[in-house]
Amino acid sequence: MSTQGAAEARKAADRFKQTYGGIQEQIARVMVGQEGVVEGVLTALFAGGHVLLEGVPGLGKTLLISSLGRAVHLPFTRIQFTPDMMPADIIGTQVLVEKEGGGHEVEFEEGPLVSNIILADEINRATPKTQSALLQAMQEREISVGKRTIQLEEPYCVMATQNPVEQEGTYPLPEAQLDRFLFKLLVGYPEEHEYRTILDRTVGDDVIEVEAVSTGEAILEMRHVVRQVPVPEHVQDYAIRLMMGTQPGSKYATAMANDNVALGSSPRGAQALLLAGKVQALLAGRYTVNTDDIKKVAPPALRHRVIINFQGQSEGVTPDRIIEDVLAKVQPATEVASA
Repeated sequence: MSTQGAAEARKAADRFKQTYGGIQEQIARVMVGQEGVVEGVLTALFAGGHVLLEGVPGLGKTLLISSLGRAVHLPFTRIQFTPDMMPADIIGTQVLVEKEGGGHEVEFEEGPLVSNIILADEINRATPKTQSALLQAMQEREISVGKRTIQLEEPYCVMATQNPVEQEGTYPLPEAQLDRFLFKLLVGYPEEHEYRTILDRTVGDDVIEVEAVSTGEAILEMRHVVRQVPVPEHVQDYAIRLMMGTQPGSKYATAMANDNVALGSSPRGAQALLLAGKVQALLAGRYTVNTDDIKKVAPPALRHRVIINFQGQSEGVTPDRIIEDVLAKVQPATEVASA
């Protein structure tokens, strides 16, 4: 890279950190702790992907996503999924309306999917038929109603929350839909010292407002910056090996993966590793991705793409254990060469 190119890269990285930090600061005004979850949500937003947050009710998942919508000043809709919800309830439907001069005509009434930031709250309480209505919107950024296709405006991001599948009244998400999420983030309980701050903010009269510090145009510009970050060949090879390490029977599969995985990551897993790795590089002030960036984002990028077989489930093996094993045993190409 030339001197001028290096200077432009540093400026782009600085702009990215400034935009990212401004949004992060606004979310921190209402969200206590959960720094890793906040970072994961923002990574998905800037990488152009969708995110799935899993945790028991009451941990602030909805608050986080609604606060993000206000901080970026984008149209925001919330869909509260229930077992009786139908696909037309979220996509929209044709309705018969009366014209001013008399008579009637058919018009399309947009559903809540036609927005920029979508909060799909408790998505796994809806039936698979309704869940599948999200597939086209998440992948192609469009929805189809009859013969009509509606392009969805960018930036478009689905941020879904789900309760653990062990809870009553939940339906597991189809593998095809899980694969369309860039990240799956696990939301845990706050630390002991964080509860006092939570109570101070929520049981008094003070109302904390989130200010709009960014715009859709700025988000799209930062997504362009992310896409331009170069990935060295050996880092790309490492992402491929990690992905293949989760696939039973592959060249890089570990013994644990071969014994306990029914379905490993698809190529979207490698795409997620590289895109999220680019965000990590920019946050570190670098304009190139290294293997540490890939390692850091591997759990949220791969955990929902690893399906455990019956044997693994009976022995308590989790996707995170598989990923930890793959990270420990699959080394970057440069390290293998020097070993």
